[in-house]
Amino acid sequence: MLGRVKKWLGIEGVKVEVIIPEEISRHDRVVQGRLRFGSMNAQTVASVNIKLIETYRRGRRKSKLTDEYLLAEKDMHVMIDVPADEFVELEFELPFDLVKSPMDEFQEKNFILGGLISAAKKLKGVDSEYRVEVEADVVGTALNPFDRKSFQLK
Repeated sequence: MLGRVKKWLGIEGVKVEVIIPEEISRHDRVVQGRLRFGSMNAQTVASVNIKLIETYRRGRRKSKLTDEYLLAEKDMHVMIDVPADEFVELEFELPFDLVKSPMDEFQEKNFILGGLISAAKKLKGVDSEYRVEVEADVVGTALNPFDRKSFQLK
């Protein structure tokens, strides 16, 4: 009985790990990586959902604002058997398009004022953080394993 409850809750079940580079080029516009699945018990992964999210912060102290933008999402319907005490890897590519503010677009178009706009953005505390989130759907479990990893966009 306890074994069935553990399996249903995903305890001792499949764990997923995102493996991506620390830095990704904004000109490539694609995130390439691997997902590593491991489990203490043999189980099957039915599908994987991969998301690329930008957290955009601006302002300082009390006037600080934060928005999140979904830059890309990919659903992969695969049947992956994960044997007990072994790792299985799945490679993925996630193409994305950046969301640009009017200030960013003006900075790219105007070479002369680009430095001034960059200084204004630092003064206003503008910052973006990028992360990949993965959730795997495991057959027979109620709670799905997930992982997230942040990276720098250069």
